[in-house]
Order: sequence, then structure tokens, then C-alpha cells
Amino acid sequence: MSGTQRPGDTGGPDPERPGPGPSRRLRRLRRSEAVRRLVREVTLSPADFVNPFFVVPGRRVRQEIDSMPGNYHLSVDELLKEVAEVAALDIPGVILFGLPETKDPEGSSAWDPAGPVQRAVSAVKAEFPDLLVMTDVCLCQYTDHGHCGLLALDGEVENDPTLERLAAVALSHARAGADVVAPSDMMDGRVLAIRRVLDAEGFTGTAILSYAVKYASAFYGPFREAAHSAPRTGDRRGYQMDPASGSRQAVDEALLDVEEGADMVMVKPALPYLDVVRAVREACLLPVAAYHVSGEYAMLRAAAERGWIDERAAALEALTAIKRAGADFVLTYYARRAVRWLSGEQ
Repeated sequence: MSGTQRPGDTGGPDPERPGPGPSRRLRRLRRSEAVRRLVREVTLSPADFVNPFFVVPGRRVRQEIDSMPGNYHLSVDELLKEVAEVAALDIPGVILFGLPETKDPEGSSAWDPAGPVQRAVSAVKAEFPDLLVMTDVCLCQYTDHGHCGLLALDGEVENDPTLERLAAVALSHARAGADVVAPSDMMDGRVLAIRRVLDAEGFTGTAILSYAVKYASAFYGPFREAAHSAPRTGDRRGYQMDPASGSRQAVDEALLDVEEGADMVMVKPALPYLDVVRAVREACLLPVAAYHVSGEYAMLRAAAERGWIDERAAALEALTAIKRAGADFVLTYYARRAVRWLSGEQ
């Protein structure tokens, strides 16, 4: 009998001893919900969301948007009811998009002090002074051609003449009480033009959330129905970013807007561009937002309505992925439902 062999030891496996296996077992940190919660790297909370709304003229208007179930065209009086729910859920902010009564080549109703967005901002701030009110600054909903800037005779969107109009829109929103103006047009130099006008008029405290990295995406379809903003001719690929462009151009766009005076920058859309969200987050010290856009929302809703996915699980997974990629906050049509789900509602 060898010195290492015990009496009765045949050299085979000992049933009282565990067999060989990995010394590190990562499954130990997944065994229960309690331990999973303890070690999570990313969590969602109401503070992560901004709720978009579409404001229209009139009173008692509440019309559901076909391609975006659960979202509505709202007159200001109806908007206040929705915003009350946002405030009750402790969501920190909303962003407002306006639909005017009339359109013209310049989009002049966009800076009308009596326009739907301007009226909505004043009403929301009067009733919910602690809520952060953001406004979309663009011309596409207001021009009769549907582009985000003025058109030259050859149909080209003119960059520099558009800047003055965008600054006028931002100023009208600031005068109404907006906390944050968010230019989404993708004209070069718009952040600097807006910052100069706001500062000159005494609105040094009004922040700019720049749609710094906005792609010419196929995922905007439902929004264009909601905002009545589809271009009548051509497309927006001449000023919005090419989906095939990489993070280098995205970072360049973001850092340029930072230099011009942006206080926050945004990547839009979110899920197809998580690599870009990460790249901008790593390159930029300012807060980074991501817009979970209408097409992303509509796809989840449509699949859920057909029973193909669990909407609650899929939506929260998508929002978690956006935050995990580096977004500090997410603009999403799921904001209120997400908060309810996080609180335990099914």
C-alpha cells in the first residue's frame, strides 16, 4: 500500500469528495434576486427619464397617434393632465414638440409667442414650477416643405440663414419659461447662434441640450406622423448624419457643440447606436442623453400586441442597455410606464 493511499482506497472517485470543477463560479452571484440586486452595475430609476409630448392648438384635444399607441396630440389643457402624472411619478422632466395651425416656407409660427409650445411651457411652469421643461427647437414641424431649415431655390437646405430663425425659436421658448432648449435641426453652428442670442437677451441660465449626434434614421417614421414633419421633397441626409458613419464623426460633432456652448449632448436614435453613445460618453465630460425614438417604441408595442414579446421585460431591458452604454438620461415614450413597472406594477 502506498503512503498516500488510505485503507480501502481503490483510487477511484470518492463519493464524499466533490469532483473537479471551476474554482471561480460566477453563477454564485446570480442565484437569487437578492444577490442580483446587490451586485447590479446598472439600475433604472424615475430620474433617468424625460417624457416627450406633442402639443397642438385648441382646447380639449386628445387624439391618439396611430403609430405610437399611448401617445397623443394634446391641447395645453389636456397636456397639463398628463404632466401631472409625470410629476406624481417623480420623473424630472418633459420635452415638448409643437404642431402649429399654419405653416409657411420659413416656419415663422415656430417663434410665435402665442404658439402651442410657448403657451404650453408657460402653463406647465405655472402649475409645476419644479418640473424641468425642455423644448425641441427645429423648423420641420412649422415649414410647409417639412425640412429643418430654409430652402434655397435649388432645394438645398441653407445652413447660415437658418441659424437666425432657430435662435428666434429658442429665445421665444426661453421667454415662455423653458429651462432647457434642445436644437434638433443639425445645422452647423446652431448651438453658438442660440447661446449668443440667449445670453444677449439675459437668459444666461437657460441650458442647451444639443441633438449633437442625430442620424438620418429609418426609425423616425412614427414621429414624422406624430409631428406632421415628413419632408415633401427629398430627404434629410444632407444635414443629418449618415448611419454608416462611425463614432469618430459622432465624437467630433459632440465636442464641437460643447465648444459652442452646449450644456448637454444627445445621441439619436439610441438602440441602433449604442456604440456611439459609449464613444460620446468616453470623449465628453458633459451629461449625455440618448433618445429612445418613436420607431424603437413602436416596434416594441407592435410586437407586444401580437404576443411575440413580453413588453415590460423587453422595454426595461432596452432602457437598461441605453443607460449601460453610457447615457445619463433617456428621452423615451415609455417613461411613465417604465416607472410604474419599476415600482412593481405589471
